[in-house]
Amino acid sequence: MLHNDFPGVREIEVLASVHGRTCVTIVTPTEGKPQHPDAPVTAFRNQTRAALQSITDDGERQIFAEGFVEFTDPDFWRHQSRSLVVYATTDGVLTYRLPNRLTAVEVVADRLHLKPLLRATTFPQSAFILALAENSVRLIELSGDAPARELAVPDLPTSAADHAGRSAITGRSEFGGLSGSDQRQVRVRQYARAIDRALRAVLPDGTLPLILAAAEPIASTYREVNSYPGLVAETLTGSPETRSAGQLAADARPVLDRFYADQIEQWHRVFAERRAQGRALTDLADAARAATYGQIATMLIDMDTVVAGAIDPETGAVSLETGDTGYGLVDEIARRALLAGARVLAVRRADIPDGGELAAILRFAPVSGS
Repeated sequence: MLHNDFPGVREIEVLASVHGRTCVTIVTPTEGKPQHPDAPVTAFRNQTRAALQSITDDGERQIFAEGFVEFTDPDFWRHQSRSLVVYATTDGVLTYRLPNRLTAVEVVADRLHLKPLLRATTFPQSAFILALAENSVRLIELSGDAPARELAVPDLPTSAADHAGRSAITGRSEFGGLSGSDQRQVRVRQYARAIDRALRAVLPDGTLPLILAAAEPIASTYREVNSYPGLVAETLTGSPETRSAGQLAADARPVLDRFYADQIEQWHRVFAERRAQGRALTDLADAARAATYGQIATMLIDMDTVVAGAIDPETGAVSLETGDTGYGLVDEIARRALLAGARVLAVRRADIPDGGELAAILRFAPVSGS
């Protein structure tokens, strides 16, 4: 089983605000191979050693070393996903277990390296499936290529009749002169609302997509009452009652791929419209100034590229630097944009307009000469 941690938007904003003398980020792939089950532990140990060697202050180095002691616990490594992201400062250590296959890196800087976390929240490769019918309902967790599993949901009704407290959802009732078909519609709608309430108590804040597997008319009924912001527009059609969790997961993966592809395609359409209005850019220097002044509404960044450099904290002016560094211009532009409330998506370069390091949509057109 994969054990995943998905930060919400507010949590990422808090991480983006961390700025101090020394901040350590370590990203470690944790998919151990059967012949080398301890390889992730060894790799992480080597990464922490390299990070500690980069810290020049003896007192700080000791604090970080003590913080990393918790990772010597074998039980910690038994409950992992595909990648581990560790953020450490002198105040403490945070960990995130992510289903994405991320590249190993250790960064010591004056702020945290958020790009790996942004990639995981952009396309988490995980979703929930709601297998819904009048006579049954299941919530299934889809996480990468791990086996799908059915989740227990408190207060989730077992069927429309169960929710109505009856053996059937038609017949003589409190609904006055309603016909049998009208009674069915009312009770199915009540059933759908009860499911929505139960799901909102266990699902995160819209971070992960929810894929509906249902036949009509209950599929449309559920969409009418749904309050979960991550409900995917495409439905897995047909009755889900005869399909196992594994079969539903296999059917859902192409839906999830299309959902992510549609997000990028829609972003490109808006970018083209805003570019014609003078409200889009791809130049690093322009983006640095826009991020500094809070002009960026949403942006795509290359998840892999590192451009060494620095940004003036007041003017946003860029100065390019040489040397190998894990924290660069794109990271800092993304951090400033996040702190100003922008949505930042970490993607592959092929998904970025003009094939550059980033592309940004602005909240408003820059004033001439600014």
